[in-house]
Order: sequence, then C-alpha cells, then structure tokens
Amino acid sequence: MSYADSIDIAERRRLDALANYRIAGSGPENRFDRICRFASELFSTRMAFVTLIEEDRQWFKACSGLDIEETDRSESFCDHTIRTDDVLVVSDARLDARFSSLPIVSGEPFIRFYAGAPLISPDGFRLGALCIADTQVRESFSERERRTLAGLAAMVMEHMELRREGIPQATAANFADATDLSLITVDPTGRVEFVNQAALDMFGFGREEMVGGPLDLIVPERFRAAHNAGLARVAAGGSSMLKGKTVEISACRKDGTEFPVEMALSIWHDQRGVGVGAIIKDISERRDRDARLLRLASQDTLTGLCNRHRFEDLLREELARNRPLAVLLFDLDGFKDVNDRLGHGIGDSLLQAIGVRLPAVLDRNVTVSRFGGDEFAILIPGTGDPLVAQKTANAVIEAFKIPFEVAGHTFRIGASVGFSLAPNHGSDSEELIASADFALYRAKQAGGRVVRMFEQSMRNETLAKRMLRDELLRALNKNELVLHYQPQVTLDTGEVFGVEALIRWQHPERGLLSPAAFLPALEQSSIALDVGFWVLDQAGRQMAAWDAAGYPPIKMGINLFPAQVRAGDLARSVVDLIARYALDPHFLEIEITETVTLNDDDQSLESIQALRELGVGIAFDDFGTGYASLGSLQRYPLTTLKIDMGFVRDLLTKPRDAAITRALIALSRELGLKTIAEGIETEEQEAALRLMGCEAGQGYRYGKAMPADEVAQLFVQSVEKQRIRIK
Repeated sequence: MSYADSIDIAERRRLDALANYRIAGSGPENRFDRICRFASELFSTRMAFVTLIEEDRQWFKACSGLDIEETDRSESFCDHTIRTDDVLVVSDARLDARFSSLPIVSGEPFIRFYAGAPLISPDGFRLGALCIADTQVRESFSERERRTLAGLAAMVMEHMELRREGIPQATAANFADATDLSLITVDPTGRVEFVNQAALDMFGFGREEMVGGPLDLIVPERFRAAHNAGLARVAAGGSSMLKGKTVEISACRKDGTEFPVEMALSIWHDQRGVGVGAIIKDISERRDRDARLLRLASQDTLTGLCNRHRFEDLLREELARNRPLAVLLFDLDGFKDVNDRLGHGIGDSLLQAIGVRLPAVLDRNVTVSRFGGDEFAILIPGTGDPLVAQKTANAVIEAFKIPFEVAGHTFRIGASVGFSLAPNHGSDSEELIASADFALYRAKQAGGRVVRMFEQSMRNETLAKRMLRDELLRALNKNELVLHYQPQVTLDTGEVFGVEALIRWQHPERGLLSPAAFLPALEQSSIALDVGFWVLDQAGRQMAAWDAAGYPPIKMGINLFPAQVRAGDLARSVVDLIARYALDPHFLEIEITETVTLNDDDQSLESIQALRELGVGIAFDDFGTGYASLGSLQRYPLTTLKIDMGFVRDLLTKPRDAAITRALIALSRELGLKTIAEGIETEEQEAALRLMGCEAGQGYRYGKAMPADEVAQLFVQSVEKQRIRIK
C-alpha cells in the first residue's frame, strides 16, 4: 500500500468518525457558544471558533466575534491544526507563507494572530479545532496558554460526546412524539416523568401540566384509590398480573370527560427503583364502531370481560380437546344493596372495578367472564384438580376482602363461589355450568363468602325444588291454588272482626297442601309475583262477595311476598283492586314481614306509605322472631302488630316468653297500634293475653283456616248490631 493510499484511508476513517457525531451542518447550540465566548474573554482575543473539518469545507459550529458559517477547507487555518497533536500557533499570519494568501487574512476580518487546539475523539480522530484569532499580532503564546486552550478543546469534545450519546434518546423522543400511540412513564412515587405529544393531545393537557404531576390527572376519580393502591404495590416490589397484558379501562381528559382506552403496561427496575410505563390508545371510535359486534360476539361491554356466549364457546373448545378443566361460578354478596341504595350507575362502576381487579389477581391462563348482572364465571383449562380450583376460588374470595373505592364510596362486598370439574361433574358445557350453579347455590345457602364444590346430592335436591316450582306454575295456570281464611276475634267479646287470607294448594295427587309444603320454593320462584297478586285479587273478590251477601264488613288481612313490595307497582295494583271490587280500603289490611323491612330500601317504604295514604291498614306479621329493629316500627306507617305464635305457645310455662309478650303488647299500645296474638289454642292462653292488655287474637281456639263459606258462618248476620269500626 502506497503512502498516498494510507493517507486516503486514514482521512476516510476520520470523515466517518465525524459523520457519526451528526454535528457538521447543524445549527447553533448554546453549550458550544458559551465555550467560544469564554475562550475569547480568557485569551483577550477578538474572535474564537469551534470548527469542524469536512472533506471540502470548514464548518463553524460556534462563533464569537465574527458571524461566519463556512469556508473552503483549503482556505482554513484549522485544516493545518488537525494534522498535529499540538496546539498550532501563528503569531503573524501575513508573515507565514501557509496563510498569508488566505481570504480571511488578506481581507476581512484581516486575521493576524491564530491559535488552535485540535478536537480529538476518544478514537484518536481529529475532527476540527477550538481556535482563537485576532487582528493584532501576538508575539508570544505561553505553554500554559497552550495547555489551557487544549483543555478547552477537550471540553468541546466532551460536549460532542454527550451530544452523540443523546442522539438516540432524542431520536426516541422524536419517534415518541411522532407516533399515534400515547406514551406515559411514571416514577416510583406515581408522578408522570415522560409524556409524548400524542398523550398530551389525547388528554388535553400541556406538557408542563402533566410532567411532574400525579397520574391521577388522567384517572377517573372513582378509580383513583384502586390505581394508586396497585401502583404502590408495584413500587414496593410486588408483582402486577397486568404486566404484558392489554386491558381496556376508562381514562379522563382535562375537561373531565371519560373515554375508553386500551393500555399495555410495562415495568422495569433501575437505580431509582421501579419504573412503570404504559402505551395507551384511545379506542372510542373502535368501541363505538364495534360495540354491537363485541356485545353479540365475545365481550361484555360494561366490564370488558368476555361474555357468556364467548365463555361457552371456549368451554366447548376445551372439552372437544378431551382436556380436563374447571368451571367456577360466583356472584356478589351485597351487590343488590349497592344498586338499591345508590343506583345502577354506581353499581355499574363497581362492576367495572371488579372487572379490572379480577384478571390482576388470577393466573394468566384463566378466562374470566361476566354472565350478566353480578354473576361471573371462570374457566381454568388443563386441570381437573379440585385443589387448583379451590385455590383459584380462594383467590376470588380474598380479592373481595379488600374494599372497593368507587365514586367516593367504600364498598365491602363478598363473593360466593361454586365450582365443577370436567370430566367428573359433566361432559358438556351446559352440564358443567349447571353443576357449578348447584354448588354456588349451596355456597349461598351456607351464608355466602364461601366456596363449595359440586356434589351429586346438590343436583338431586335442586332438581326437586325446580320440579316443585314447575308444578306451582302449572297449579297457578290450572286454578289449583285456593284461599282459606282464619278468623280474628276481639278477646273481650269473642266477636269475629276480621280474617287472614292464607294460601293453600289443592294438589291433584297429594291433596290439600299447607303453605309449609310449598311456600319456600314459591318465594324463590319467578312466579312469586304472579301468585302474590293472584292472592290479592282473590281476597278482594271474596270481600266483595261477602258484602254482596249482606255480611257485616269484615277486615281482610292479606300477606305479601317481598317481591311484590320490591316490584314498584304495589300501590297501583291495590288502587285497581279497590276500584275493581268497590272495596272500602279501611277494611283491607296488608301484612308485611321482617324480610321487607330488612331490605329497608326507599322503594319498599314508598310503596307501604302509599298504601297507608289510601286508608289501607299495615300489619307487621311475626314481629320478634327475626332481626327487624325497633326503628322499623317507627319508619313504617304500621296500624297493627301481630305477636308470633312461638311466644304465645309457651306463654304459661316459660317466664321469658311471657315477659317478651308482655313487652310487645306494651310497646304496641304505646305506639298506638292494634295488637293481635297468633296461635291461641286454649282458654288459659286467651285469659293471660287479655290480662296483659292484648286486644285481639287468632288461632285454633277460634278456628283453623277454612274455606270462605265455612268461615262466613261465624259472622254475625245483623249488620246493625255487629258492625265493627276499624280504625
């Protein structure tokens, strides 16, 4: 290789090294300008420059004392400077043959003195120079001054290195600002550290508003507590099941409007601790466009979880592979109270919070589905091990032990879980889901917030109840249900002043059945509402029939199912009943139980108050046997208090029962209520109750519940003599 060839190769490497800095031809930068000004002041020269020597030109990256951008390389001092390791000093350029003919020497700015130190890269390439110049000759430039100028040149080189190292970050930042995806990172304290332009545009904030601010800026208020708790857990070294997953959540713009986003979370560790970043995409248009398709095909639109249709498809696919699996069903204990007290909007927000929490606490391979309402399902593929299913079920129970903070409310709700296993508990999707449902029913029977695995006995018991409910529906349609009436008497006179209508079932095979044989199944059935309003109609019809037959006005007590009170149209139904049969509402008394008052919701109270305003009496049935509070007696507009037969039965043998009965009678009298004791069977019981101040009673002493024509024989025929004024 010739000397000329080696020189050419070395120059090419030098030019490549310069190109790697991406600095030649770039605009002014303050850090280089400051060094130039400092050099000019330090050496008391008119001019100072940072120059870069390209193939054919000299580029002035920074200037002090002269505004110049470039010269031909051949017309520069610095081309000579980069050929040596030393500081090049020219005391008088006009006397130096190398430079005397340069335009900047013979013409403006008439440079006479020049000193330049090469900019040497860590690889040893000389890329340019830091130089000073003046129009005055300078005879001496000391060794100390040379070292100082070389030191400043090294400082320029350090800044060039920092600049080059920052290029990838700058490129990444430019890329981040150019992408349509919104990028956000937060530090371990939960404050926004980086945000790109797309995120700023999406959320409507300025960069200075977001950077350094809390992540709460973009989180809807009702979800902030949950988000902050999750971030704190990760910052403390905990894991997040959301890492690497893409989830759909709600976000909040600066103006307070909420919109759906798709978020992919990343977590890393550096010298400061844990870093968290998210790629966020506004999916409003996609959600709007695909809402119907998603709803029908695979996704629950409220929570973002898969829907029942998709769940059953996945379940069938797993079964087709002959793989073991587990199906868990669970619903929420206490969720109905949220909807009743705060409305469905808050209830929906709570369900959304649940939809975010559940996937985060369960293994990635499971599928979580919302079937509807507050009912959820989980599919665990690849295992029929009851211990694995039990572990997942326990994780669900544990997840609900942490309160939910939603819309300024704290909710402590629980979950009841039932599960089934394939192939042990079913061979197809319907059978497995039904088996899990049987187990869930047993879990709720146990008081809720527990887990139950399916057993065959559950199916047999539940099927028997379902068969009974089916029979009851047929009984209603075939007029097999009848009303019997038990007389109510005034204890002082023995006169019948009213009756209580009681339902019976004239079963075609089992004969006449009392309520104990079918009422529990009926109350849990969807036809409870229909049967309840049938009872109301039949009782009203019988009142009208007795009135038409000339009997004295008799008070009619009618029991309600809780479903009738909750339905919301009870008052209208009673108004229609009164109008249909021309009834005097003062002789109509609706009996409610503790089940109604325990719900204690505004709708139930409004329904009862509306009945009382019509003039209808309100009796509290079986008071003292459950959990109703004394406050219920004040809250509800009652007219009658009925003492349960359980206290009356042992009235004469158990002092405690006698004391409770005496207290109830006194309480009823103080509240201005009529008192009726139930279950009176003997003359001694009647006498004791009369001495305690009890006004009225019913029980076998006066007659069992009997058909309408039989109980009518007990009525006194003379309307004038026996008319009872019901207050």
